[in-house]
Amino acid sequence: MKILVVCGNGLGSSLILEWNVNKALEALGKNAEVTHTDLASAKAEKADIYLGAADIVNELAKDNGTIVSIVNMMSIVEIKEKLEPLL
Repeated sequence: MKILVVCGNGLGSSLILEWNVNKALEALGKNAEVTHTDLASAKAEKADIYLGAADIVNELAKDNGTIVSIVNMMSIVEIKEKLEPLL
C-alpha cells in the first residue's frame, strides 16, 4: 500500500505530516510506503491513499485513490482514526 502525503509545495507541512503518518502506522501495527510531494506532482503520481489538508487534497481527482483530509496534521489520534478503516 502506498500513502502519498500532499501539500502545496511538497516541503515543510507534508514532511511533518509524513512523519506523523509513520508514527500512526507504527501505533496501529501496520506497514505502508509513505512519501510526500506537492499538489502538482501528486496529480501525476499513483497512490492508494492521498492524505493532506482538505483545501489541498480535495483538488485531486477522486478516481486516483482514496482521499483523506486531515484537520490537525500534528494529531496522531486523528491520523490513526482516519487511516485505520482504510488499511
